[in-house]
Amino acid sequence: MMLSSRRSFLAASGAAALTGALAAPASAEKIVRGVFVNGDRPLVAFPQKRALMVLTPRPPQLETPFAVFDEGVFTPNDAFFVRWHLSDIPTSIDAAKHRIRVTGAVDKALSLSIADLRRMPSVEIAAVNQCSGNSRGFFDPRPAGGQWQNGAMGNALWKGVRLKDVLSRAGLKADAKQVQFNGLERPALPATPDFKKSLDVDIARGEDVIVAYEMNGKPMPLLNGYPVRLIVPGWYSTYWVKMLSDITVLDHVDDQFWMKTAYRIPDTPNHSVSPTDKDYPTVPINRMVVRSFVTNVTDGQSMKAGRTTVRGIAFDGGSGIKSVEISSDGGTTWAPAALERDFGKYSFRRWNADVALEGGKSYTFACRAVANDGDTQTATPIWNPGGYMRNEIQTYKVTVT
Repeated sequence: MMLSSRRSFLAASGAAALTGALAAPASAEKIVRGVFVNGDRPLVAFPQKRALMVLTPRPPQLETPFAVFDEGVFTPNDAFFVRWHLSDIPTSIDAAKHRIRVTGAVDKALSLSIADLRRMPSVEIAAVNQCSGNSRGFFDPRPAGGQWQNGAMGNALWKGVRLKDVLSRAGLKADAKQVQFNGLERPALPATPDFKKSLDVDIARGEDVIVAYEMNGKPMPLLNGYPVRLIVPGWYSTYWVKMLSDITVLDHVDDQFWMKTAYRIPDTPNHSVSPTDKDYPTVPINRMVVRSFVTNVTDGQSMKAGRTTVRGIAFDGGSGIKSVEISSDGGTTWAPAALERDFGKYSFRRWNADVALEGGKSYTFACRAVANDGDTQTATPIWNPGGYMRNEIQTYKVTVT
């Protein structure tokens, strides 16, 4: 993959308080054997990152090894997954000079610095950032796109200012319909559409949508959007525009490629269709569906007899987790798990359950979550051509010695 020789990265020490820069990534440390066909991934330590699983080096697509999610409720900045769409991304940014322009159907155009944002009332929100195609590699048949396992997600405490406060400063005109966001990544070829995403005005002016300048109490890594990015809690990360530079208020529904054509889901029950279906209606992808995972047990693991604790995480699209159940017989019977501290309705919710294991036996662990809005995981797989929104119940087969 020639990762160590990429000339597009600058030799520098990383993001400081005012200036962020990238050095060349290290060469691959080892290969992680995939859990599906063609799923092997090199582990590479990119700048400001520990060794992560590389799907592509340009644009960077880096997956978090799943064991990281057992370290705690918040995903460390250096382990947080990375997903860029376009290959031309800045490798050095002077945050003191960076500006966020607010234009379009507004009463007053703005040009805001990071210092301007820091002088505004701040807010902190714990929220899961999950790629729309997380777990795409498990779909059958496999759709095109990045073949993620389950690690294209992370949970962080984001600090910044409410987007609605920024929009209030500009003043929205009466005909404002959507708010469009653009960052500093650019296409390598003129024919490739610039990456832009839009939200309806009522969503953009919600209480929890923020323009963030900190991640887990620190400036975010450049690969995660330094110096500022959009945070849309409960929604898939395609809307979480990195290196945010332009906010444009539209008097029409955004009809450019990344809204009209890309990141759309079937407007059908569970957003699922058959691989042979055609001519079904679609809508832009939006809120996340409920999910849960075991984090301290892996499929195929050998465990010791006796009592042990099985633990994991659960999350949904913003109603919060009501309950998690665990099964040791592949879903035939279920028992309640204990929910741990609640960090907010958009956050990972950790859970645990004590189980007794008998020597010489095999078990199939499974977990399922129920959200406060009633959304419930099922064992029924979905399919759509984007490989989006997978949330079927996971199983983990173990043997006991």
